[in-house]
Amino acid sequence: MKKKNPVPLLEFTSKGIYCSLADVYLDPWRPVAKAIISHGHADHARWGHKQYITHQDNVAILKHRLGAIVVSGKAYGETFSINNVTFSFHPSGHVIGAAQIRVEHRGEVWVFTGDYKIKNDGLTLPFEPVKCHTFITESTFGIPVFHWPDPVEVHTAINHWWAANNKAGRASLLLGYSLGKAQRLLHFLDPSIGPIYTHSAVGNMTAVFEGTHAFPPYQNLTAETSKKALAGSLILAPPAATEASWLRKLGDYRSGFASGWMHTRGARRRRAVDQAFVLSDHADWPGLLAAVKATQCENVITTHGYTDLFAQYLREKGWNARTEKTNYEGESIDPKPTL
Repeated sequence: MKKKNPVPLLEFTSKGIYCSLADVYLDPWRPVAKAIISHGHADHARWGHKQYITHQDNVAILKHRLGAIVVSGKAYGETFSINNVTFSFHPSGHVIGAAQIRVEHRGEVWVFTGDYKIKNDGLTLPFEPVKCHTFITESTFGIPVFHWPDPVEVHTAINHWWAANNKAGRASLLLGYSLGKAQRLLHFLDPSIGPIYTHSAVGNMTAVFEGTHAFPPYQNLTAETSKKALAGSLILAPPAATEASWLRKLGDYRSGFASGWMHTRGARRRRAVDQAFVLSDHADWPGLLAAVKATQCENVITTHGYTDLFAQYLREKGWNARTEKTNYEGESIDPKPTL
């Protein structure tokens, strides 16, 4: 894709990614007047901005997480202009309501991905390649060692693991981030195996999507829930919940963790769980390369993750690639709880 205008549309500042022509920030990490938000994870959608613009499916998520904010929603592919700069949201495949942000001015096109994955998870709209001159990409798993297994096989393995625990009269504690991963896990659980419970952080977040997405029956775990009721059940909780005293009420249980980091032995040992499931809401190495190629871009900017190594590889393959520091975190092995 040939560049028509050399004027850079976006710059990296102390507050976030800034479009000076429109006087608007993309996923800023400090309070600003106007913010365009790619998705609802805490490192990309922060409290304190005067105005938020996001995909329409992300509006309820932001309100749930941030409270009373001024926010407007746009459909995928819907264009809107700010000071003659054209913006639009496009599916990133990351989590429900997540989007890439396309920015265009006088023929110059930049795409900010936020976070994304290439494999279709059966719950969110799949990643949509968007042609551009400059592609701003995460690189959370930007080294060749990361190749994800078939997600269908992973969900099948989770249900088999739960069924075995159920047969033995044990509870199954399955850990996944409360926004995105938890809904993905819940969507594919087999309720015929046993009852499904959710930690309040997961259950309250999932309730935001009731009516728009299909989930098997579940109920929040409460102080009144007995050990007897939990025997053979599956409890879906955020990773940080393993520090909580409520684990004692689970009785005899086995733990599992679903994350891309479960691909490495070191991460599995660090989490000290009984079962590891390799399931990520971020692109693996082949996915990152496929995304870059599909944009037909000339320039690539890598953010959060294996930025230097990924940019170096891209330069060796002919792209004009560089890194930029941001406050985005990607998928962490020890994340703070997302409530």
